[in-house]
Amino acid sequence: MPSLDCTLLADGSSDAALLPILEWAIRQHVGEVVVQCEWADLRRLVSPPRALGDRIAKAVELYPCNMLFVHRDAEGQDPERRYGEIQTAVQTAKMQGFDVPHVCVVPVRMQEAWLLLDPVAIRHAADNPSGTARLDLPQPHRIEALPNPKAVLYECLKIASERRGRRLKRFRLERGALLVSRHMSDFQALRVLPAFRRLEEEIRTVIATVRMGLHQLEAH
Repeated sequence: MPSLDCTLLADGSSDAALLPILEWAIRQHVGEVVVQCEWADLRRLVSPPRALGDRIAKAVELYPCNMLFVHRDAEGQDPERRYGEIQTAVQTAKMQGFDVPHVCVVPVRMQEAWLLLDPVAIRHAADNPSGTARLDLPQPHRIEALPNPKAVLYECLKIASERRGRRLKRFRLERGALLVSRHMSDFQALRVLPAFRRLEEEIRTVIATVRMGLHQLEAH
């Protein structure tokens, strides 16, 4: 069975929470193909590139793939600005030999908003799957209107953990946030968001460009 190798280039390690979401979205548009997504960790480099175009080129060099995801949070600004920045950076990367199909990942606020969907997943990530504390998650269509979804997610994790005192202080919120998406199996609720629908449309378009290569692999 052929595989589709994807690389995610993002701003920080917490953004690796996007990987299960991206894998799910890809599987909606491919057939019998093994989907493998990896976060491009450029922090290990002695001198990590700073400019986005240089980071794109280096990510594909170190993490070869069939498809590159480039993530930038819009952070409440016009998302088109981020899409433009990515496209400009891609053109710069092409001058360095970059030639991999790419997909823009641009949540309206920050990627943590996309994790505020599943109370069961949040309880598992908080290491308290049998917890009963009320989380009061926002409706899916409202999550990208939250001014600070990361703070909301962290508060939900605290509540879900049902920890107090020193146990709560020892709770690693960053790790908990990273685990939420790994405990989710279905992200259809995100389809109410224009940013996610645009992501899926870009994935569908790119899949069409690489499908011939996948068919060639299947033939072998």
